[in-house]
Amino acid sequence: MKQNYQLMLDDTIEQLAEDGRVPTLLLHSCCAPCSSYCLEYLSDYFEITVFYYNPNIYPDEEYFHRVEEQKNFIERFPAKHPISFIQGDFEKERFFQSVKGLENEPERGARCKVCFELRLGESAKMAADRGFDYFTTTLSISPMKDAQLLNEIGTQLEEEYGIKYLHSDFKKKNGYKRSCEISQEYNMYRQDYCGCVFSYNETMARRNQQKG
Repeated sequence: MKQNYQLMLDDTIEQLAEDGRVPTLLLHSCCAPCSSYCLEYLSDYFEITVFYYNPNIYPDEEYFHRVEEQKNFIERFPAKHPISFIQGDFEKERFFQSVKGLENEPERGARCKVCFELRLGESAKMAADRGFDYFTTTLSISPMKDAQLLNEIGTQLEEEYGIKYLHSDFKKKNGYKRSCEISQEYNMYRQDYCGCVFSYNETMARRNQQKG
């Protein structure tokens, strides 16, 4: 059954405000532009650590470009509560091993689900190991990402690791639109493909078709 994950997030924030609590949150981020609105929204209510764990990113220079863009944005963004940063390991081979046999799946198919499970799983493990109150991901801000699937994975990981998953659908409340606005305000690099070699190749193929 479909859930209203934005309403669930609103309820959590309202309860935290009533309790006068500012819990810690490990926020998995795929890139600085996607994190921008999430940080603007959540940093009033949580002490946030951004966790950059994206072994799917291709090519290497794209990965490191996104890392630097993420760090630069955190340094420049005036948050109510301090925001810190953890860079995960760039485990390219782990990603390719995880999606082996799914190389020809379309975008938003079975390969993407495995990729989400990999990245959110590492985030849940990190959050549990370091004693965070919550973990979540910026991924639901994208119109191309299935918030229902992401929240289902998060809920499963909550049970597995004993760490609360912050249910969310950041594209709601014009979240995606606001992320584009913040990207412009901070003159951020904004990539035009999801990140992996498969989405990169699909994007290149579309471009070549349009040129032809």
